[in-house]
Formats: sequence, structure tokens, C-alpha cells
Amino acid sequence: MSKPSLHLPLSMSASPAMTANTPESSPLDMLLIGAGVMSATLGTLLQEVEPTWRIEMVERLPGVAEESSNGWNNAGTGHSALAELNYTPQRTDGSIDISKAVSINEAFLVSRQFWASLVEQGRLEEPHSFINTTPHMSFVWGDDNVNFLRKRAESLKTSCLFRGMAFSDSPEQIQQWAPLIMKGRRPGENVAATHSPFGTDVNFGELTKQLIASLSKHESFRLSLRQEVRTITRLENGLWQVTLQNLMNNTSRTLTAKHIFIGAGGGALPLLQKTGIEEAKKFAGFPVGGSFLVTENPTLVQQHLAKVYGKASVGAPPMSVPHVDTRVLDGKQVLLFGPFATFSTKFLKQGSLLDMFGSMTPNNIVPMMQVGARNFGLVKYLIGQVLLSDKDRLNALREYVPHAKAEDWRLVVAGQRVQVIENDGNKGGTLKLGTEIITSKDGTISALLGASPGASTAAQAMLDLMGRIFKDQIVSEGWQQKIKQLIPYWNTALNEDKPATEQVLKHTSEVLGLAYPEPEGEPLVEGVTTHSVAQAEPMLS
Repeated sequence: MSKPSLHLPLSMSASPAMTANTPESSPLDMLLIGAGVMSATLGTLLQEVEPTWRIEMVERLPGVAEESSNGWNNAGTGHSALAELNYTPQRTDGSIDISKAVSINEAFLVSRQFWASLVEQGRLEEPHSFINTTPHMSFVWGDDNVNFLRKRAESLKTSCLFRGMAFSDSPEQIQQWAPLIMKGRRPGENVAATHSPFGTDVNFGELTKQLIASLSKHESFRLSLRQEVRTITRLENGLWQVTLQNLMNNTSRTLTAKHIFIGAGGGALPLLQKTGIEEAKKFAGFPVGGSFLVTENPTLVQQHLAKVYGKASVGAPPMSVPHVDTRVLDGKQVLLFGPFATFSTKFLKQGSLLDMFGSMTPNNIVPMMQVGARNFGLVKYLIGQVLLSDKDRLNALREYVPHAKAEDWRLVVAGQRVQVIENDGNKGGTLKLGTEIITSKDGTISALLGASPGASTAAQAMLDLMGRIFKDQIVSEGWQQKIKQLIPYWNTALNEDKPATEQVLKHTSEVLGLAYPEPEGEPLVEGVTTHSVAQAEPMLS
């Protein structure tokens, strides 16, 4: 696999002509706070539709993609609901609700179209530097779970988005798909798995770096690192004034912007609160961290090429669904298992222990307490996770890799996620487990809060945001044409359009070098699929 060749400046400070606390002469069209995948995606989209707009991205850390977007700080799953069981809940009548899985899959295909177009333009480099074919699997044991997985497969196969998915409760078949999780397993154990051959592994950190490197080639874009936002103030003329502290030389500068997007991961909520907008007052945040066991042992890594998702523990948040995960990180193929939930009052991995307390206000303290009281299962789960010993984590790993040895695996700390708490009128505090886009009434300031599915659906999320803050432009012929050039099947219900789905899968697979299962046959629910799979380039040689 070719290594990425990225040339990013270490820092870009204010121009020499500027003095401390002197506003820039003309306002920015868009200020992006946070150098992660969301800001990078929004900046790229805006640069495509309005190349002359002045855009600046500011980041507190010395590099881009160092928090949630960093490859070691997230699961790297191209979330398309092929394997994640929490996206297909079981209804009270026993049937499976696939609506969320469909919407997430469609959103990921928007991202695939977006990335493929950028590769064709040369804005992204060799695609295997950030995306690789990795089969997605669900794996369960026990009668109830096996029955659930069978129903799930039967429900999903009714959608063209999930064709090629195979279900099996045969240990021999599952052994072929993922030898590592079957070796040493108890004979006669009731197990089942689904296998989707054209899942992906995405290094969102590398993707983000390449997007920002491409943005930085344009004179209308500016990247400023080691800049901490101190104040965000609404001016009488409708512009926003932002004061930044340069953490390298302790100087400050002030700029103005017509629009601001806060894409700062866990740090987005405190920044949104600085704006004073009414919409921010009803939100609070609850931080949940994670850690993984990782192995680079070639013998183990070569036995497993898949993202195998299990079933979350009762009370666990969606980000804590256990998985045995093939990853390509720092140019090397590795295996991760986890995540194990951790708790810290930090909102960012490189944040402050005072983050959670600083975000508490008279408006959100009661909703936070209500969520704590109503979600005792989550509280109990987190306490149990914090108290885990090394032996406990090894035993958890052995549920999925029965012959795992402690000496082959090491513990790594992943990123922080902030689960959104909303004061929902009559219901009071409600824990929101997805992502939330918050915008001011006039659309001039916005933020993205929350976690999963996050980065995988960045293109769709940012297009939705653009539709809310640029209502007139998004329907204009100029913007429509440019967006359609990037994303030909934007605003297409792919679940209802099989030919369009096939076109998207085939074209993006060709451009991104991914496996594409030819649609000659139908998936078999009790065995392997009859599709022939066009093989992509191996992940690593």
C-alpha cells in the first residue's frame, strides 16, 4: 500500500500586519472551529460551490485530526449498518426495524460518492491510503441472539442496500469467514454470524489531513493552528466577532465572520455555550471515553480480515458495542478489540478535567440529573467498566477470541465522546445517542454535537447543515449542479432505487479500489452468498 504524502504547514498564525486585538478588515464568509473531519468536509463542500468565499479553520492543537478524527481515537468503521446490531432494534412484536440502518447506509453511500469524486479530481490521494475493503460481520451466540440475527438478516435482505449479506449458523462456515473468533471455541456452542463482503475500514484521520491539505492549496482558505477560542460575540451588524489566543506566543487576535461552524468534537458544546444563543441553553453533555486492546502480532493479524461486531451489554451506550476490528493505522495492519468504556470529566482527550463542570448551567443541571436517574443501567455499566482489571479485559476479549494470550495484546486509550443531553420540554432531560446539528434561528452559527455514526456520514451531515444555513443557495441552480457533480445521487432514496444503488456501488468501488460483489444471484439466508466478488487490492502486502 502506498504511503500518504502529505505536506501540511505546522502552523499558520496571523499575518504580520495584524496587531493584537485588531479585527481583520473584512469578515470571513465561514469560520470553521476545529480541524476534524466535519470541518474539513464542510470546508471542501463550500470551496466547491463557492470557490471565492473566504474560509478560515482554527484549531487549538498543533496538528489537524488529533482528537475524534484521529485513527486511533475511533472505530474507523465505514458505518453502513452492515454489522452494527444497535441500528436494527427489535420491535415489541418481534419484528426488526431496519429504518435507521437504511438511512445510515444511504448516508455512507453519499460519503463514498463524495470521496470518489475528490479522488477523480486529485483532491484526495491514492484511496488505499485512507479506505480499504474489510468485510463487516455480526457475531452472536445463544438461542435468543441467534434467532434475532436470523430475523435481522431476513429483514435486511429485502433492501437492495444490503444485498450480498450472508447468514450462517454453521461453525464451519463462520470459521472460513473469521478463523480467529472460532479457534478454541467450545464444541456445540450455538453461534451465528452475518457476513457482508464489501464493508470498509476508513482511516478518518488520514482522510481529514488530505482534505485540509487540499483546502490549503487555495488562496481563499487559511488554516490556523494553536489558536484557542476565548470569546464569541454577536455584533449589532449581525456579524460574529471571535477572539483567539495564540498558544505559541500568548498573543491574541480578533476576527469577524458571517457564519461560524463549530466542529470541535467533544469541545463543541462549551464553545456553543459561549455564543449565548437561545438554542444552546437546552443542551448538556455527558462524556464517555474508550480504550482498546490492540495486537500487531502478524500470526493473529493474518488470521482475521473483518470487522466483527457483537451485541452490546445491557445499559451500554452504542459506542461501546464490542468488536474485533481489522484496522490499517500508521501504514500497518493491526487488530483492535473493544471498546472498553472509560469515564473522565474531560470533553476531549487532550482537554481539561473541568470540562464537564464548566458546561453546567442553571438551564441544564436539572436535565443532567434527570438523565442520571433515568439511565441507571448506563451509570452501573460505566462504574463496572471503570473497575475492570487487566484480567477482566482479557476475559472479555476471550469471549470473541477464545485462545487470546495476554502477552499478545496491549491497552491503548482511545478518544472521548460527549453524549448529548437535551431538555426535551415535558420529558425533561433526554439522552440522545446519535449526532445533533444545532443552528441559531438565523442560521449564522451552528455546531455538531454527539457521536455515532459521526465521521462515516460526514458528507450527508454537512449537506444537511448547508440546507439549514444556506436555504436559498442550496436550491439554486448553481449549487445544485455543483453538488450533483460531486455526488450524482444526492437526495436519491437509494433504498427505493436498485439501479441507482448498483451504479453508486460499482462506480465508487472502481474509483476507490474497493471490492464490488457482482449482482448475479440473491444472498442465501442459511449459507454463503451466490455473488461473485470482484476483489480489490489487498489491504497490505
